[in-house]
Amino acid sequence: MHIPEHWLTYPEPPASLHYLLGLLYIAFMFVALIGNGLVIWVFSSAKSLRTPSNMFVVNLAVCDFFMMLKTPIFIYNSFNRGYASGHVGCQIFALIGSFSGIAAGMTNACIAYDRYTTIAKPFDGKLTKTKAACMIICIWAYTFPWGILPLLEIWGRFVPEGFLTSCSFDYLMDTFDNHMFVSVIFTFSYVIPMALIIYYYSQIVSHVINHEKTLREQAKKMNVESLRSNQQQQNQSVEIRIAKAAITVCFLFVASWTPYAVLSLIGAFGDQNLLTPGVTMIPACACKFVACLDPYVYAISHPRYRMELQKRLPWLAIKESAGSEVASTTTEATSAPPNTTTTTTT
Repeated sequence: MHIPEHWLTYPEPPASLHYLLGLLYIAFMFVALIGNGLVIWVFSSAKSLRTPSNMFVVNLAVCDFFMMLKTPIFIYNSFNRGYASGHVGCQIFALIGSFSGIAAGMTNACIAYDRYTTIAKPFDGKLTKTKAACMIICIWAYTFPWGILPLLEIWGRFVPEGFLTSCSFDYLMDTFDNHMFVSVIFTFSYVIPMALIIYYYSQIVSHVINHEKTLREQAKKMNVESLRSNQQQQNQSVEIRIAKAAITVCFLFVASWTPYAVLSLIGAFGDQNLLTPGVTMIPACACKFVACLDPYVYAISHPRYRMELQKRLPWLAIKESAGSEVASTTTEATSAPPNTTTTTTT
């Protein structure tokens, strides 16, 4: 197993720091597996939640769940104060991280696209389960090369990093081919999903501002306070809650993966002396922390998910009114064109 010489120039971290990180990752693992497991279970088993849009939510939970399955390797290495799992463990750890991280980014982009079409273009045709399934297949097909190429060392490679208890692609090797690999994977795994997320959510914000402005102007001409009925206001409130949850999850993705993107660019093109073993653990912990938070963001903000959790696990004492569920279910129907039968996509 190749270990970059850069990490060998630093003294071995104290055992207490290894043990502390091991304990931290144990906490990350249990919180994330429970939270994402609940999301996968509830969204997959509840008929009211088995909608095309929620297929992306399930896929994101699968990505986060999958990411945390590699943590036992890190925990084992931490309590052994080095890469005790060897070359095979290193490759498995990095491969899972590559697949789950890139797939999560593109899933967030698809969630942003779905929110955009639901809110800004509600009459252009609803998302079908077939289309959503095809998009999810494309997400994993898009992700596949960026794990397989370095695994087989066709382009790039997976190596230990930081405290030598975790693995990632080698962003320190000073060759033209490796610089190209870092540039390309940075573009495909970070820049493209980030650009899509920013574009779609900026379009949503622009649409909402213009729509509200039009409604206010029309209400003023008609000498009424508002053109919205109570039912429409309730429906909009539910959709806004769901949109806020999606925006929050996407923001968490940006916040968690930006440090790692910056770290890899510094390693390939900048001053590598800035990259101490301790510094590399910051983005690693941030990614795991976000994998823990994602499911709980939906638990807080998604009314129908909260309703289903309340039905299945009453001892959680979740308080969600049945009115929220009805409003969420009828939102698309009330916004659809006349004489058209529709179902919810939230």
